[in-house]
Amino acid sequence: MIEAFIFYLFASLTVASATTVVTVRNPIHAALFLVLTFFTSAVIWMTLEAEFLAIILVLVYVGAVMVLFLFVVMMLDINIARMREGFVQYLPLGIGVALVMLALMLSVVTGDIFSSEAMLEPIPKAADYSNTKALGGVLYTEYVFAFEIAAVILLVAIVAAISLTMRKRPKTKYQSPPDQIKVRKADRLRIVKMRSSNFEP
Repeated sequence: MIEAFIFYLFASLTVASATTVVTVRNPIHAALFLVLTFFTSAVIWMTLEAEFLAIILVLVYVGAVMVLFLFVVMMLDINIARMREGFVQYLPLGIGVALVMLALMLSVVTGDIFSSEAMLEPIPKAADYSNTKALGGVLYTEYVFAFEIAAVILLVAIVAAISLTMRKRPKTKYQSPPDQIKVRKADRLRIVKMRSSNFEP
């Protein structure tokens, strides 16, 4: 009873925060609501006895990925008013993509995998059962190719984030370390000789 209450509570929070991510106007607020979505999803993973996935979701996505997102959003200086101009133009395309994704999720949830008896009745585990060991054994054997593809995609995302932050801005001042090292005293200091003045009381 308590587990069902916790599940429905955090599942509703997850759906509400995920909806707010795509409807809020401020990108910083959207990123913070995405952090809340990750936290509530981690609690759901904990109720399913998947402790490793819950910890990874908090440490990797909340502690690293979302911090990177916030830095990129704040450094890009996004023009929010210009982004809203094409909202109505791309709304039909967005609704079409959302409907396709909804149909795919419904086809997976209503399939034979989720309706089997193994999903309805959890299999009891031994006392020395390790969720991390079982997940690692499946990840690096059966799904090793998909794992490598995900690593390549993350590498491309890192390169894209760096390239976005390295773009030139016309009003931004940059430092040149080679020019600073080659500077001489004559370039920065000028000695002016002046005649001394005698002041009488």
